[in-house]
Amino acid sequence: TIGLVVGVLQPPREFLIAVGGAVAVALGFALKDIVASLVAGILLLFDRPFRVGDRVTFGDTYGEIVSIGLRTVRLVTLDDNLVTIPNSRFITDVVASGNAGELDMMVVTDFHVSLQADLEKVRKLIEEVVVTSRYAYLKKPVSFAIEEVEVARTLGIRMRTKAYVLDMRYEKEFQSDLVLRVSQLFKANGIIRPHPRGAESDIDLTD
Repeated sequence: TIGLVVGVLQPPREFLIAVGGAVAVALGFALKDIVASLVAGILLLFDRPFRVGDRVTFGDTYGEIVSIGLRTVRLVTLDDNLVTIPNSRFITDVVASGNAGELDMMVVTDFHVSLQADLEKVRKLIEEVVVTSRYAYLKKPVSFAIEEVEVARTLGIRMRTKAYVLDMRYEKEFQSDLVLRVSQLFKANGIIRPHPRGAESDIDLTD
């Protein structure tokens, strides 16, 4: 059909060259992202910065990798949303893998207490909860990072707890277990939490 039109109309050679160039440019732009994702997919297969089953953070998205294709990577968030990301994004952007192919994974949980709290007692209470959690992987160490921070518009202590969950699928169950039982122990032991300036400092936490 195109040959028939060209034969009948007999457009100038310069016109045909211009049309051909425009079509080539349009196709180039249309295929650029697809080709970039295909090349990136091949690089991912060789470099393997993550694998199916890993928990990864990519930008504001966090979830479990469920498939790695030549064009896209698919992950499921903890809210059970399926997110599709072009492979080319992984070549230029930073991605963090939480378990790097392992079944266990570090879970970081922050607890905040008052400056007046007995920090050694707080640490022991948290550690007691961690080592008795059914989700904890105790072959790897429990560690703490203690820092003075601003919380609730006042200064307080952040007790950052780093512990391993035995199966990354139980990440949120493990974290919820820690928060629930640590909060109960804090109340039972009168551990004061940070509160806004001007509030009473002797809040009764045993109610």
